[in-house]
Amino acid sequence: MRFSPLLDELIESLRCLPGVGPKTAQRMALTLLTRNRSQGRALANCLINAMEHVKHCKMCRIFSEIELCYICASAHRDSTQLCIVENPIDVIALEQTNSYRGKYFVLLGRLSPLDGMTPEAIGINQLKTILETTPIAEMIIATNPTIEGEATAHYIATLAKEQAIRVTRIACGVPIGSELEYVDPNTLSYAFEGRN
Repeated sequence: MRFSPLLDELIESLRCLPGVGPKTAQRMALTLLTRNRSQGRALANCLINAMEHVKHCKMCRIFSEIELCYICASAHRDSTQLCIVENPIDVIALEQTNSYRGKYFVLLGRLSPLDGMTPEAIGINQLKTILETTPIAEMIIATNPTIEGEATAHYIATLAKEQAIRVTRIACGVPIGSELEYVDPNTLSYAFEGRN
């Protein structure tokens, strides 16, 4: 069913969000227009403010409104440890564990030449500069255990070894609380390879 052009445009715009299909976008748009117009205006203002003011931290590349994010600016973080992740959401996940107190570098992607994700596109030049100018004792590579993530990890590990930096990789394996019979063979293989 087609609505007014503005409503159709709103529905189509909401579909750019991950996991939002046509029905969900339609429900969101109609809900905002039916009973939440003031919240819809507040949402629109927040979106505009975020799009205009949220940038990337000049050191780690996580989202920040200021030049250095709170992690990079903190004197309580271990600047000799650098954790490499693919996306800002990975930083959030690691921070929720409260088990890592070092700094981060966010690639904003992973190597995938077919998709145009070259070393330059994921910030390798900036990472090289950090490795050459910052005394880092350990680089922890926390890219996803996909083919592209593994290729990215290998590429970055090579760069770190050129600077004589110790390289570690987060463990991949069997989730806590699961039973081995239900774990896929690739995960079990990684668990055996990464055992300590």
